[in-house]
Amino acid sequence: MRWQLEWRQWPYYRQLMRLDRPIGIYLLLWPTWWALWLVSSGLPDLTLLMVFSAGVVLMRSAGCVINDYADRNFDGHVERTKARPLAAGLVSSGEALQLFVLLLGCSATLLLFLNPATQLLSFVAVLLATLYPFMKRFTYLPQFVLGAAYSWGIPMAAMAVTGSVPLWVWALYLANLAWTVAYDTFYAMVDREDDRKIGVKSTALLFGRYCHPVIAALQLVFLSLMAWVGHQNSLGVFFYAALLLVLLSFIHQHWQAKTQGRAGCFQAFLNNHYSGLLLFAGIGLSLL
Repeated sequence: MRWQLEWRQWPYYRQLMRLDRPIGIYLLLWPTWWALWLVSSGLPDLTLLMVFSAGVVLMRSAGCVINDYADRNFDGHVERTKARPLAAGLVSSGEALQLFVLLLGCSATLLLFLNPATQLLSFVAVLLATLYPFMKRFTYLPQFVLGAAYSWGIPMAAMAVTGSVPLWVWALYLANLAWTVAYDTFYAMVDREDDRKIGVKSTALLFGRYCHPVIAALQLVFLSLMAWVGHQNSLGVFFYAALLLVLLSFIHQHWQAKTQGRAGCFQAFLNNHYSGLLLFAGIGLSLL
């Protein structure tokens, strides 16, 4: 395949990577920072902080590119996604694949700053990011695969800092997985009718009219596991105050989704950025 990437196409590549919509970066960044701060018992090593932060941006961008490549024949039939560069014919499939490989190559250079065990864990991150977009063809649980991918920075951070992955880190991993499935189900509810027509599967279709109670249950799992993680790390009042605020934010999200239709579901999804930020603030202040 000949080289197809061109600088004049940058505005479309930027859209393809969703750099104009950084919500996914935030939702991937906060859990990674939670883990880095916790395993470092405070401010982490600056090099590791820069490596993991850059890795979040690069891997999220790569995930968006391969997602649009996988959905290139579906996005044109969905109102929310029909203007995406691949669906609109502004970027070719070859360009998308080359951009994906380029982003993975850039991510790989970051591994030079990490220990061998963390480098091995990174292969799981690449596998999950690549598989996720195709799961919606075969299972109603693609959000769980996304949760596994969005949470993998947590054990990687622990391995990079301490050389091991303690039990409480895996609890943090499961907590974030539950949270991801919850907020991405809100996201899937926006496209539920379109997905049903074109044969794309999601937890929103699987849960049906029980979406709200299932999301609430997942959020309670998240809060319970986070409380245990806080106890294991002897976190103080700031952390538990943040947990309470996150609970209130979850209640507000359900109100939005129930009263404002598809727009409310999308806003509920977006508001999880603030939930993640609140928890990061609680962790950081407790570790001061």
